[in-house]
Amino acid sequence: MNTPGMKATEVPEIAGAYLFEPTPHADERGFFCRTFDADVVRSVGLDPDAFVQDSLSRSVRGVLRGLHLRSGAGEAKLVRCSYGQIFDVVVDLRPGSPTHLNQAFFTLSDETQKTLYIPAGCAHGFQALTDTADVSYRIDRPHDPAEDVTIAFDDPELAIRWPLPATSMSMRDREAPNLAEVLKRRES
Repeated sequence: MNTPGMKATEVPEIAGAYLFEPTPHADERGFFCRTFDADVVRSVGLDPDAFVQDSLSRSVRGVLRGLHLRSGAGEAKLVRCSYGQIFDVVVDLRPGSPTHLNQAFFTLSDETQKTLYIPAGCAHGFQALTDTADVSYRIDRPHDPAEDVTIAFDDPELAIRWPLPATSMSMRDREAPNLAEVLKRRES
């Protein structure tokens, strides 16, 4: 279901992923737009009540966060760049998925306010393209740091072409193992 205020589009590269696109109403004051619509979320088979935690990160230009996912049941999330612009990456790591190991790339920004739904079992990362980039997350399980999994952003097997040199990242991201190592650990 699409409404005049928002439409949902399947992401062909990642089975079960969706891009929710609002229709901003702009005038001389700025703009107004709907960033979440339970009916539209429900229309693509997702439970809007499943999301239990909202978080926000702020990054400066060049900061790279990811690639992150969670072990166990995983974590589905809605991601939106509420201020600035980011280069966003999703990698399907679900073993039985028809799009297993596929990648999808997006530019998310405050201009469009698009929201990306990332299914559980997919790795996610992004890089800030503007001086300030605020990213809003809505996740379907409370965060448990013991379940955090990180994959090297520069893994040659993934060969992600980040648009900028990585100016800053967490120690966890800098020291992350490659994809083959993570997949090997998940199998054992």
